[in-house]
Amino acid sequence: MSRVPASRSARPVARLALVTATAGLTALTATACSTSSSHTGDTAATGSGSGSGKTIQVVAAENFWGSIASQLGGSRVKVTSVITNPSTDPHDYEPTAADARTVAGARYAIVNGIGYDSWADKLLAANPGSGRTQLKVGDLVGIKPGGNPHRWYSPDDVHQVIERITADYKKIDPADAAYFDQQKTAFETTTLAGYDKLIADIKAKYAGTPIGASESIVTPLAEGLGLKTLTPETFLDAMSEGSDPTAKDKATIDQQIKNKKIKVYVYNSQNSTPDVQAQVKEAKVEGIPVATVTETLTPAGASFQQWQTAQLQGIEQALHKATGK
Repeated sequence: MSRVPASRSARPVARLALVTATAGLTALTATACSTSSSHTGDTAATGSGSGSGKTIQVVAAENFWGSIASQLGGSRVKVTSVITNPSTDPHDYEPTAADARTVAGARYAIVNGIGYDSWADKLLAANPGSGRTQLKVGDLVGIKPGGNPHRWYSPDDVHQVIERITADYKKIDPADAAYFDQQKTAFETTTLAGYDKLIADIKAKYAGTPIGASESIVTPLAEGLGLKTLTPETFLDAMSEGSDPTAKDKATIDQQIKNKKIKVYVYNSQNSTPDVQAQVKEAKVEGIPVATVTETLTPAGASFQQWQTAQLQGIEQALHKATGK
């Protein structure tokens, strides 16, 4: 399990920006509305006309959860994600006054939790909003602070989030409950079909295959795929937290690569430190296939399933090349 210490989530400049943003949020609290049916750019509900006619304003701290929330809500929701730039580190994000206004106007808020986006918790706390529903993914899936926060890489957790978002939408807008059920069914049976099939296929064919990884973001995915991560957990955590790995861990990984104890190396290309770059280079020299993952949606306009499916295909190809299966 990875840990996210203060060194990544509470830098002085981030704290200063957060104070500014939360101050602006407090000032907005009295006038912010929670649900709007006429927000500029909203997609109006269409069809039978039996729904509420309102559009639920949703804010997601990160766009991977925002993508899922948008697809589940369809025309009955307007989702704004705070983290959308692939080059932005959610651990250290500095919220803006615009973020404060978005949070103030949200009827439903989705944050990852587990120390990953503590800035979002503070923005929400600045405007408790008795009418707002909140989903903290870490609490939902039972991962406490100090645990691995990268829950969007756990297939089981993703499906738990889908269930909860749909249930929350139905509570917020009971008149559109049937619509939300339809959206969920279509999303799970059709939209995510390729994602789910790749996960099942990889697990069936490659379960138990030893791999190396650059950081703890890979851990939930490896567990979901049934792969065996040999990289020391202390190294994975250090990379995820932005701290220096130990010489012992680096030596262990060097030996794993040179002796080809790992079949594939998977790394987060958005957090490619000199140590990780050296391992990638060494793996390639030894003929060990390398696959990449990223922290957030890449490209920025991709959907959750497009992003994850492309990465899973890359991992599957690397495993096939390494094992011949």
